Amino acid sequence: MSDSPAAVPRRVALVAGGGSGLGAAVVQAFADRGWAVAIHAHASFGRARATAEALAAAGVPALAVTADLRDEGPVRALVHRVADHFGRLDAVVHCAAVRRETPLADLAADDLRAALDVGLVGAVVLTQEAAAVMVCQETGGTIVLVAGGGPPTPRPGQLAAATVAGAIPATARALAAEFAGSRVRVQAVETAANAPVDDAAAAVTAAADGAAFPGP
Repeated sequence: MSDSPAAVPRRVALVAGGGSGLGAAVVQAFADRGWAVAIHAHASFGRARATAEALAAAGVPALAVTADLRDEGPVRALVHRVADHFGRLDAVVHCAAVRRETPLADLAADDLRAALDVGLVGAVVLTQEAAAVMVCQETGGTIVLVAGGGPPTPRPGQLAAATVAGAIPATARALAAEFAGSRVRVQAVETAANAPVDDAAAAVTAAADGAAFPGP
């Protein structure tokens, strides 16, 4: 797919973890709202690229990008690739997570670090770099961190995922405080495991759109 700038000016959203699951539904919800979309994926990059090609064929400016969210340099670089490609960046949604279930007896420190690096550290690095772009835009921008997808009471084997999901709202509040008074908003959206994926995606895109926001 070409890296030439999109011809039609639209608001632009970057969805981290947009290759599958809730992230893919968020991508589609943005496209349905008339946004251009950059779809980040790592393991599911093939699906992200196919989605971007399908959207582009339907007239929606779209770009697939990849980076391991545990690798700081490529994460920062992909933000600028998206901003350079579309000429702006209006929203970033972080849906990426490590969803592997591991019994506590088998949970290694590296397993926990991987979940934290993708779900929290990656979100903070993405926010830092995206905000640096957004503060230079007259319209600013919004960053949405998505927490949830698990049951209210975690099952055995979900310690890593539950730890990350529980920390995301607090992380969003702290980031929002960092950008208070600027053109950048940082918000968290919590989704329930049993919520229809389209409803969850609508809540996320509404938060990015500024139409509605349940927290933090």
